[in-house]
Amino acid sequence: MTRVGIIGASGYTGAELARIICSHPEFEITLATSRKFAGRKLAEVFPHLRNLVDIVCDGSAPNTWAEKADVFFTAVPHQTAMDVVPPLLDAGKKVVDLSADFRIHDQATYEKWYVPHNSPQLLEKAVYGLPELYRDEIAGAQLVANPGCYPTSIILGLTPLLEAGAILPSPVIIDSKSGTTGAGRGLNPGSLFCEVHDGFRPYKVGRAHRHIPEIEQELTLRAKEKITISFTPHLLPISRGILSTIYTQIAPDFDTDQLQNILEKRYSGERFVRVLPSGQYPATQNVRGSNCCDIAAAFDKVTQRVVVMSAIDNIVKGASGQAIQNMNLMCGLPEGSGLEGAPFFP
Repeated sequence: MTRVGIIGASGYTGAELARIICSHPEFEITLATSRKFAGRKLAEVFPHLRNLVDIVCDGSAPNTWAEKADVFFTAVPHQTAMDVVPPLLDAGKKVVDLSADFRIHDQATYEKWYVPHNSPQLLEKAVYGLPELYRDEIAGAQLVANPGCYPTSIILGLTPLLEAGAILPSPVIIDSKSGTTGAGRGLNPGSLFCEVHDGFRPYKVGRAHRHIPEIEQELTLRAKEKITISFTPHLLPISRGILSTIYTQIAPDFDTDQLQNILEKRYSGERFVRVLPSGQYPATQNVRGSNCCDIAAAFDKVTQRVVVMSAIDNIVKGASGQAIQNMNLMCGLPEGSGLEGAPFFP
């Protein structure tokens, strides 16, 4: 068994990592850190893990962590990860980081959107952890930067069409909706039940959301020319799920049948990307609890717009499930290990 450390086990992504690893045939949790719940069993903090995880939350100093596991998931906020990750790498450990600290290749761009970076030497070393795009690089990596939830849904939806030249690089208008777990587990009045229930609202409108540079970085690499997006996220009154609806302009000499064929061909054989039949559309409830991304495309003949839709569970394929998919690759294990469960229903 491979010993697994979860750094930051008390948030939604940490808890989801623990839940999935419970059914993983090769992973065993030997470290789960939490300063807030140090000394308490993880299954007391998260009762859904009762009789599944028998480990006590560890509040010890970071310099003791490397000896307690073979591989690590760092489920901590940005700025924290850039301090936590380097000592683990120096100890020869493999790390999948779920923060934003290593997703952006360019230091200046990262610092414009986040904070000064004190481990910039790792930005080139880190592999962007979207397996459907970077499978071979992930398999040989020591550090993988797990993608953000919105970027996962958007990049997977647009990549095949950009690579094929089927859509124009501008304009790209993205309208995404997320469940409240995307806001994290910390106390935030905006995500309280009474603030969210029976409501639906945008937030961080304009070029205000920190996922924008990550999305533009990866779409630019796919298109081989600069992509600038218009991105508006919304908060849904549900716990899990992201639905992204993306509007682009069709390129000359392409039609609807070709769009469907491009998507199906690009993701043929991909276990976790499901291209829906023409005329069917993604829904968050159909991917809930799974590592699947459902994708569909439609064509508006009047406006000549291609509408790409994709749905994921934001804390599985959008976070913890994808992190485990990445670590499977890094450890030479079957990519779907621990992730083969069907979506929840209802």
